[in-house]
Amino acid sequence: MAELVFLEEVEHISNTVVTVGTFDGVHAGHRAIMDTVAEKAEARGARSAIVTFDPHPRDIINPGEAGIKLLTTLQERAEILDELGIDTMVVIPFDRDFSLLSSEEFVRDIIYEKIGVSEFVIGYDHQFGRNREGTIETIERIGEELDFDTYVVSKREVGAKTVSSTAIRNAISEEGDMEQAARFLQRPYRLNGMVVHGDKRGKKIGFPTANIKPEHPKKIIPKNGVYAVKVRINGDWYEGMMNIGVRPTFDGQKQTLEVHLFDFDADIYGKEVQVRFLGRIRDEKKFNGRDELVNQLENDQKKAKQILVEH
Repeated sequence: MAELVFLEEVEHISNTVVTVGTFDGVHAGHRAIMDTVAEKAEARGARSAIVTFDPHPRDIINPGEAGIKLLTTLQERAEILDELGIDTMVVIPFDRDFSLLSSEEFVRDIIYEKIGVSEFVIGYDHQFGRNREGTIETIERIGEELDFDTYVVSKREVGAKTVSSTAIRNAISEEGDMEQAARFLQRPYRLNGMVVHGDKRGKKIGFPTANIKPEHPKKIIPKNGVYAVKVRINGDWYEGMMNIGVRPTFDGQKQTLEVHLFDFDADIYGKEVQVRFLGRIRDEKKFNGRDELVNQLENDQKKAKQILVEH
């Protein structure tokens, strides 16, 4: 995993290729920037660094809103950045005071003085700082003064990969369309969590399940229904199917995330796991008794295995 470090702990390294953004999801629209940072750092023999924020800036700037749901937690983001060849993810705690920093103060005091920079990579349409006053020209001007380079990732380089985090959130939470989400993300949607105790109803009908508690309360949960999934436990991957919902057959009220792993019989309570969603099987529904439920679960398992084979 890319080194995850908070601003107050970051080591100052002047030879650092850096970019800045929330990058929630690290989706296809972000990839051109990430790839550029990694490539330029390798060419310079430099550290590659992504500077990001927690909590999401919109939660602080617009506190009256319900709050934004996350495509990636910090841990998930760091893991994805590692897969893209990034060395370090610097997390800036975003609060009201920080939101009032000017773009000049941010580049000089945070990027240059605290983190270090030899080249600043920025997207062609990126704005930053108080009231989004900072622009490409701001960075270029300060770079000339402080002796670091600026590279602008052009619209042509981003190309058709431009997608929005909002579109991905809708695909996941409103539609349960995990194939569309995967196309936007360029990888399956993932969710980290811990296995917690459930009511063990699944074991009684031959489909034992592990209840998953997401690691972050603001993590986006896919639309209620049944999904084909792969689950990482202790570094190993297992195939299965997950039900998300209130379990109407048992008159449930609270949403649960329950995964049934195929050909698996180990005790994993308390384990940290990662779930990757590969496809949606069906909506959640209420069944008229045990036999009807078991029959449906057997059909779900067949469909899940078919989806998993295709992946």
